[in-house]
Amino acid sequence: MTSTRQTVRAYHEARFRGDVAAAAAQVGEPFRFQSPFIDSADRTGHLATLPGFVSIVTGVDLISELYGDEEATLVYDVHTATPAGTQRTAEHFRLADGKIVSIMLVFDAAPWQPMLARIQG
Repeated sequence: MTSTRQTVRAYHEARFRGDVAAAAAQVGEPFRFQSPFIDSADRTGHLATLPGFVSIVTGVDLISELYGDEEATLVYDVHTATPAGTQRTAEHFRLADGKIVSIMLVFDAAPWQPMLARIQG
């Protein structure tokens, strides 16, 4: 579980620093990302979105961390500089060979609906 924790925390911390290279070092292939807005197997595309996301984040408060041998769940509040404000989030990770191969992000998408057209460009 120690290596799972190290991998997931390294990804989480790099993600919220906007450090794409450090986050990428924790992600394996094949990869899948799911959220209320996105379902993607594109590792590179997922990592490319991190700087844009981090640009609206004003803080993160980690609430809970749960670790297994090849899975982890983090629960945290993301404070944003958007009308969505603070977003309670759960993030479930699956790992294989010490790398993250799946991330499922769970949050209430309703506050983001009015901004969706701008976010998707």
